[in-house]
Amino acid sequence: MPLDHRRLCGPEESQPPALWAAAEDEEDEEGAGKAPRDPCALRPLFARAGLLSQAQGSAYVELGSGTKVLCAAWGPRDAAEPGPGRLICEFPGDAGVEMYDLAVGCALCRPPAPAASWMLQPAEPEERRAAARLTLALLPALNQVSAVLGGGRGGPPEDWAQALRLGLDGCHRQYPVLRQSLLRAAQRRDAAAAATAAAAAATSA
Repeated sequence: MPLDHRRLCGPEESQPPALWAAAEDEEDEEGAGKAPRDPCALRPLFARAGLLSQAQGSAYVELGSGTKVLCAAWGPRDAAEPGPGRLICEFPGDAGVEMYDLAVGCALCRPPAPAASWMLQPAEPEERRAAARLTLALLPALNQVSAVLGGGRGGPPEDWAQALRLGLDGCHRQYPVLRQSLLRAAQRRDAAAAATAAAAAATSA
């Protein structure tokens, strides 16, 4: 049987995750004396669309808390063996996908203290200790909430309403950054296409 060279071999020795969790808890206790951050403040956000030229689509997002995410998509590709319940679509090479709006998400959490307020974009230690969590997605141009997921001991309904308002405000504040990222990616793509067309025209002439 041929070997699959695309897979990487794992390490010969491994450590239980509990060791790393204990180290994180110690770091959290050391940082417990720090002044609490503004619960309504958003972390610094950097976003860029179309980062990978080899992919059909890509996006890179970096938050001030140290979170870095790079996503890429290839395709669409024809299915090898179509089955029941599967829809196969063919798109021309210059086709795009129409969007009603850009969905912007925002996460919140509430610390276990009784008088604690909800905070935007919690870090991992804050989220682990949280008594309640809430995640929502907003379509800002349509002013429509497209997703809400929450749970925990968040207090009376008025407190949950406050969390929703805070999350919606966070989504509205992030929207210009993400929208500008998409516009810049489209401008770079159009400029590259124009340069390619100009080069092809010069070569044929």
